[in-house]
Amino acid sequence: MATDAGRPHPAATHPDPWNAATSGRTVMAAVLMIFGGAMAFFEGLAAVASDDLFVVTRHYLFEFSLTGWGWVHIVLGVALVAAGCAVLFSGVLWARYFGIAVAGLGAFANFLWLPYYPLWALVLIAVNILVVWALCTGAHHEADAG
Repeated sequence: MATDAGRPHPAATHPDPWNAATSGRTVMAAVLMIFGGAMAFFEGLAAVASDDLFVVTRHYLFEFSLTGWGWVHIVLGVALVAAGCAVLFSGVLWARYFGIAVAGLGAFANFLWLPYYPLWALVLIAVNILVVWALCTGAHHEADAG
């Protein structure tokens, strides 16, 4: 009767969140980053293309030209899409940190954008906060699941 008693067995290791398989939370965060980045990009294009689409407020503390806000949203939108693609296709730790940073900046920029387009800004703030939450908790969830 043959046994495996003499063969060395590989030691069970705990999964490393830096090389863990991508969980559902991380995939959700990546898809939301791509969606939110596309929305921010189109929001920026609308602000640059036609200034009469948005309400121009007077005496706003963070007063900035609509063209300037448009370029801010275009840059953040492109960065969010790039971060979402990096998280979705690689899932490495630097992509998560980059996604957290860009989504945080996106939430902050949309908070300052509230007087110009309140409903759209609130939706993007919620999306960006959900992305930050999912990326922050996804690595721990993936490490425990393995």
